[in-house]
This record gives sequence, C-alpha cells and structure tokens, in this order.
Amino acid sequence: MSDDVSGAPCPACATPNPPERRFCRRCAAPLTPTTAPAPLPWWRTVWPFRRRTRAGSGRTTRFLVVLAVVLALCAGAFLLLPAGRHLIEDTRDKLGKAKAVTAARVESSAEVPGHPVGDSTDGLSNRYWGAPAPGASATYTFAKPFRLVDVIITNGASTSPEEYARQARALQIDMEVTAGDGRKVHRRLTLSDKPGPQTFPTGISDATTVRLTLDMPAGAAPDRHLALAEVEFFQRS
Repeated sequence: MSDDVSGAPCPACATPNPPERRFCRRCAAPLTPTTAPAPLPWWRTVWPFRRRTRAGSGRTTRFLVVLAVVLALCAGAFLLLPAGRHLIEDTRDKLGKAKAVTAARVESSAEVPGHPVGDSTDGLSNRYWGAPAPGASATYTFAKPFRLVDVIITNGASTSPEEYARQARALQIDMEVTAGDGRKVHRRLTLSDKPGPQTFPTGISDATTVRLTLDMPAGAAPDRHLALAEVEFFQRS
C-alpha cells in the first residue's frame, strides 16, 4: 500500500486518504462519520412530545392533545370561579370590620297587642315583638343593598332569665334574604334556648330585604305567645 497520498487524514488512524474515498484505505473506518443527534429538550421526553417529529408525523395529534388540555383548564377555571369568588368575599368578611345597619322599614305578618314588630329593632332587650303563633314572619327592608355579614338575634322576651321564661320563643328561624337583582337566599337558623344574643354569620351580598319566619316554639302555653327581643344586622365596613 503506497503512502504517497494527499488528502484528509482518517479520524481513526490519521492515514491520508484520497478525497473520493468513503472508508479509510488502512483501517476501513468511515471518513465522513454521521453527526450524533442533539439531545432532546426535557419537554420532548414527556408524553405526547417524546417522539421526534419526522415528516410531520403525530404533529396534529399533539396539537389536539394540547388544545384539549387548554380547554379543560379553561373549563375548570370557569366552574371554580363562583367558589373562588365566595372564598375571596368570605376572607374580606373576616378581615374587615362589621358595622350595624338599620332597616328602613319593618313589617310583620302578625303581632300581639302591645308588642309590635318595631320593638325587635329598637335597641332595647326588655321590649320584644310578640307573635301569636309559629309561622308568623317579620320583614326588614333596607334603604340600599349591602353585604350582610352577620345577624345577631336576642331570643325571648328579655335577656333576664326570669323574664325570658315568661313567654314562648322560637328555636328555629327560617331566614330569606332577597338581593337587589331578585335573587333569594334561604338559611335556617337554629337557636339555643337561652337568653342573650346569638350570632349567625351569613356572608350574603346585595341584601335588600330579610324575612324571618318563627318556628319550633319552646315554652308554649295557651296564655303565652312567641317573643323575639332584638334582631341586629351587620354589614362589612
């Protein structure tokens, strides 16, 4: 084998080779070795991107998968939006300060003489609204919509234990709140049979009217009526 040859040396043994040769004339190593493919980026190792695209194969499938994932995320965000909004409002209620709001008008479906429904919002716990029987309701209308965060109810005829026991009292109150857009929210308030104020967190937006319906009487007797000493409403400041 003559060594009088000029040309590119073999990458394996450094032997010069004529330009037209594809393999080394001494060791038969490839003179033009193929370049190793570049490593795949990390995201190409995750299904459905882990296959290399060749002549457009699988491109449509991957596009449809990505589109489906994006649509699913958008749908999930839309469905969770009310829950997220409720969580934000509830957090604001807890972080903010509540202040009392007074009803502009108070009406009742029934009341006993000497104990009008207005006595339930006069700020005095020794006067009360007297209802003749369960099912009677009081409706409180407000001048403008507000965020109702708490309702405080002082049940019975008085905060004094002796006066409290003289009349019957409702141990359950059905509350219906009407919003400015006509939406109605119903809550069932269960009261303890004891004198003194009882607080019920509500968290209802745009309240305009609140109707309380008395139910489940305790201490009822023919000569007694249902007594509700005080109802207080609080809004977020």
